[in-house]
Amino acid sequence: MSVVFEPVGYVRTEATTLPRHWSVSDVEGELVVDDAYATGLEGIEPGKRIVVLFHFNESSPFSLTSLRQRPPHAGGDKKGVFATCSPHRPNGIGLSVVTVLERTGTVIRVKGIDMRNNTPILDIKPDVRP
Repeated sequence: MSVVFEPVGYVRTEATTLPRHWSVSDVEGELVVDDAYATGLEGIEPGKRIVVLFHFNESSPFSLTSLRQRPPHAGGDKKGVFATCSPHRPNGIGLSVVTVLERTGTVIRVKGIDMRNNTPILDIKPDVRP
């Protein structure tokens, strides 16, 4: 079986230093969505949180030796890759929850960026947590 994803857009940020996780980020940036998906952005409004699925396009290729990793916050203990937020993953898919500041056409200005400039966006979903 083969699974292929095509980006729906990309991240635009001037930040060169990013936090390791969205939950501790105050970094602002933009999600630039392809014009073909403009109608799909209806309902994305300032103040709402959205989930951004993206591709770790700058990470090194995954190997089975990366199944156990030592997260910097884990006190030196190794954990399985699926118990970490590491960018070194079998499919290189990342998830961030950001807050919408403004939407102009297909550009969504957000706060909470932990993605590098030009990171491919795979999908955007509402954050339905209370």
